[in-house]
Amino acid sequence: MNKQIAFCFGALLSLSAYAQENQENKNKVTVSGGFETNSQWYMNDPGLDVTHPEPAIRSNNYLFVNAKYKGWTAGIQGEGYEDEALLNYNPKYTKTDVATYFVQYKNEMVDITAGYFYEQFGSGLLLRSWEDRQLGINNALRGGRIIFTPVKWFTIKGVYGRQRTGFDVANSDIYGVDTEFGISDIFKLQTTELSLGLSYVARDEEMPAIPDPNFETRTDAFAGRINFAHQSFYASAEYNYKSKDAVVEKQDQVKNNFVKPGNALLVNAGYSKKGFGIDGTFRRLENMSFYSERRANKNAFNDRIMNYIPSLTKQQHYNLANIYVYQAQPGVNLPDYTVLKAGEIGGQIDLFYNFKKGTALGGKHGTKVALNFAEWHALSGDYYLPNKDYDVDFFGFGKRFFTEYNLEITKKWNEQWQTGFSYINQYNNLKLVQETYGKVNTNIVAAEGTFKFFSGKRSVRLVLEHMWADADKKNWAAGTAEFNLNQRLSFFTNDMWNYGNDDPDARDVYYNFGTAYRWKSLRAALNYGRQRGGLVCVGGVCRFVPESSGISLSANIAF
Repeated sequence: MNKQIAFCFGALLSLSAYAQENQENKNKVTVSGGFETNSQWYMNDPGLDVTHPEPAIRSNNYLFVNAKYKGWTAGIQGEGYEDEALLNYNPKYTKTDVATYFVQYKNEMVDITAGYFYEQFGSGLLLRSWEDRQLGINNALRGGRIIFTPVKWFTIKGVYGRQRTGFDVANSDIYGVDTEFGISDIFKLQTTELSLGLSYVARDEEMPAIPDPNFETRTDAFAGRINFAHQSFYASAEYNYKSKDAVVEKQDQVKNNFVKPGNALLVNAGYSKKGFGIDGTFRRLENMSFYSERRANKNAFNDRIMNYIPSLTKQQHYNLANIYVYQAQPGVNLPDYTVLKAGEIGGQIDLFYNFKKGTALGGKHGTKVALNFAEWHALSGDYYLPNKDYDVDFFGFGKRFFTEYNLEITKKWNEQWQTGFSYINQYNNLKLVQETYGKVNTNIVAAEGTFKFFSGKRSVRLVLEHMWADADKKNWAAGTAEFNLNQRLSFFTNDMWNYGNDDPDARDVYYNFGTAYRWKSLRAALNYGRQRGGLVCVGGVCRFVPESSGISLSANIAF
């Protein structure tokens, strides 16, 4: 605990010093940065049969500072995990150390970076490096990047580096080139946007543990994309190909006799105007797991992951709708004839419509209706066991992974009162998706209301949810209450009750109480309660969290 306090105190002193320096030298060097802490005191909870880990008090802390002078920018980020990182974060996050640093020069034509940097080619299906502290992801590349834009309609990027893993880097080289052609700029199209892109990414990793590998040390990947928009219509398509490489079905098990290429197709189209919109996405993935080290495939922490493959389903904001979430299935796993996976195929459709003010359904303030449908399947084809191999159809739909229907209605009644209603139907094949057991069908209803008073300075929000499930842990009920005292201070409580569990001793209640405070750039929150074990997802990317109980504190400040 003393180390945590020391780190936090040192961070605050650093913030004050840099802020003062920024004021004194505002005409010379611009300094900015921030500090974030996420801490938890884990406690024993006999009701959940949870025993706190050792050490019981843990904290994730991040301090970064950037300095800018004309076209130059330099930055450094330190991280402290004291005495250890929060539960189920990458075990490589230990103690306190310098995590990332960079120097960058940028003008209208050239952007050069040395050190750690984040990058994405296209949609990220081949390459994306990014940071998400809630998920414990930071896969920045340490090396160099050059972005060259000689004319408005053409940009080329070149990158080389080694990927961050903990406070070290992976044992492989990653390099690539990405180009973007602005066709609409070339032909001076006024009402149409059209661009083309080409990408190349290579991962070069020696495998000394395999004396005579049946695959190249370097894996090459290529992609082409097109983006089009005209008035209210837009469309895009991207195809990716990954050269033959060892198929890793389980972490740390790189086999020499199972080698396959991979590919991905992503298509999106939509139409949007005032009061109406429709958007559809189709994606097919085949053997598209891509890690900077082959043996890292299927690790539980998203460590050393090179590409970005989120689940393309509705991002739910209700608690019960996030119990049986879908995880994208880009990889290969052929353990037996009941689980045959070489990727996924499917998509989702979003539609929204706003009933106009003054109409029968719109009323005085209008009514918003949103619909969403998503469905995902395994790839159909021929699978061969025990000799591992497969031959899948390109547009074949195999066993169903997941289906979801969403209906959401939002209604503003007057300046003080607003309500919302949602209905969600889900099907999740847990045996195939999570590789556990069984299937589950759910029906979820949620209703919420927000009431503002004292001229809108204060508000109360109430949410009620219920889920009917035909398997696994069966039925749930949940509720949330929030009170916003003013723009700075708020209080909340929520509760989830698994009252329908077939095991009477497992009908657990997950309660939480807390408060949040905001002042200028400071954000702080204090919470006491229980954490339901399962998947926590941000932007379609998930990590598993165990059940726990205790007090949590989070705060961040920017300067």
